Amino acid sequence: MSGPRDWDAATYDRVADPMTRWGATVLDRLPLAGDETVLDAGCGSGRVTERLARLLPHGRVIALDGSAAMLDEARIRLAPFGPRVEYLLADLRRPLPIAEPVDAILSTATFHWLPDHSALFGNLAMVLRPGGRLVAQCGGAGNIASVVAILATLGDGWTGPWTFATPAETRARLEAAGFADIDTWLKPEPTPLEPGPPLEDFLRTVILGDHLARLPAAEREPFVRAVASRLPRPEIDYVRLNINARRAAYSRGPREPARSSR
Repeated sequence: MSGPRDWDAATYDRVADPMTRWGATVLDRLPLAGDETVLDAGCGSGRVTERLARLLPHGRVIALDGSAAMLDEARIRLAPFGPRVEYLLADLRRPLPIAEPVDAILSTATFHWLPDHSALFGNLAMVLRPGGRLVAQCGGAGNIASVVAILATLGDGWTGPWTFATPAETRARLEAAGFADIDTWLKPEPTPLEPGPPLEDFLRTVILGDHLARLPAAEREPFVRAVASRLPRPEIDYVRLNINARRAAYSRGPREPARSSR
């Protein structure tokens, strides 16, 4: 299994207004007293993490990402919080190197990049204390459908690395991983962008990175322009999958033995 792809973190930070806006609404769903330890699972350049850290004046944040470049960008943004933010380069597809259970997990715009959501939720459950909350949002069923349709007509027709799950699929996977009090739902978030370079920058940085990594350097910009020119309008038809859940009092994960029924 190869590791996560690295990102152009500085450009992402510049164009990530939509993700930051959605992240703020997700953060509003997470009740905090201010002294918790919260894992930001996929912190990116730290724009939402910064808002989270402000809500934890007596707590701390574990800012986790699979991209070293994203963590470097987050360190710059989050430097004023000092030791209240810990930075962790880790792959959410594997058991996480977190020794003490966290009180809550926040995640925005990350889970759809991971192929196996059953493994993902199991890995998260293993580091979340019993009763702790998982509050997340990612791309869901129907996300970027217009882009996916265009990708099917270009090159070898590969439509992308994403997992855009339904609420029902996600609920079942969360239950199997040991979560309870589950609420999952979809919300369309059509996102208009300025045509020309702003649209192309967004596609290149946020959506098409895995596609461009498969192409020779000379073919990358023509590919981005081809996708941009074929969109029906300068808009990304985002559909967000929202998740609220709580880790049940007992959750059996891959590192815990099954309990006896006696």
